[in-house]
Amino acid sequence: MTPLALRALTPGDIDLMRALLMMFAEAFNDAATYNENRPGLNYLKRLLGRDHFIALAAIEGGQVVGGLVAYELQKFEQERSEIYIYDLAVAASHRRQGIATALILELQKIGASRGAYVIFVQADLGDAPAIALYTRLGARENVLHFDIPVSQ
Repeated sequence: MTPLALRALTPGDIDLMRALLMMFAEAFNDAATYNENRPGLNYLKRLLGRDHFIALAAIEGGQVVGGLVAYELQKFEQERSEIYIYDLAVAASHRRQGIATALILELQKIGASRGAYVIFVQADLGDAPAIALYTRLGARENVLHFDIPVSQ
């Protein structure tokens, strides 16, 4: 078995970022979101070079088998930040092996090095594996999420 490597993606990791997008599409069964209007090379390079964007890939045997994308949000009320996990997924063939936990633990290290005070994430109602994972690692808050259109 090839050892798992966790890698924080940089502007030079475009192929890994594209593989991460493909893995998300398969893991979430959502090709439309992750594959149909994929960002171009320059966009991905700029995104991966931004301080507030964090992309982690779990790689085994040269293949992306898991990943996490997060955003660091600078707060205004105090000199601190928080990190929002936007997407986290593991390929179906690699689930239940601790990869998602390893990705979050790596993000905790990154957060600590940046002086963040908390990491937060949303889970869909009914997504029992995600809820169990996040419950093991943090405190649950019951909140409502609203999508507000940018124009009417």
